[in-house]
Amino acid sequence: MTLMFQKEVAQRIVAKPGSDAYGRLAVLAQARCECRLAFTVPPRAFTPPPKIASAIVHLTDLAAPYPHLGAIERVTAAAFGQRRKMLRVALKALTPDAEALLAAAEITPTARAEEIDQAGFRRLADAWRALSA
Repeated sequence: MTLMFQKEVAQRIVAKPGSDAYGRLAVLAQARCECRLAFTVPPRAFTPPPKIASAIVHLTDLAAPYPHLGAIERVTAAAFGQRRKMLRVALKALTPDAEALLAAAEITPTARAEEIDQAGFRRLADAWRALSA
């Protein structure tokens, strides 16, 4: 798909771990698709011109998308629900034994959600599914 979004939303979709724009939207979109910012569209390209810039994002289905989107949605909701908190605190909304969940996913308990890459969130979702089964 090739879609146009408000520039800030497009940046959130394609954001990488550690950036200010990185969050739940990036993790969920990138669990399903390869996301690439193609170019920005200035307000003067429209009549009447809006007050914001737009951006074009290419979304290409992954050959092997993460199959358990429900699990990754739950994990990211808890992880990013208390932004800037350590995961051992933020994930208590998901499970009372957040430290065991993080250990199973091989993630440091003092890490923060905005530092965890796509593979880390997949491991967390898999560990959460295994612990809640």
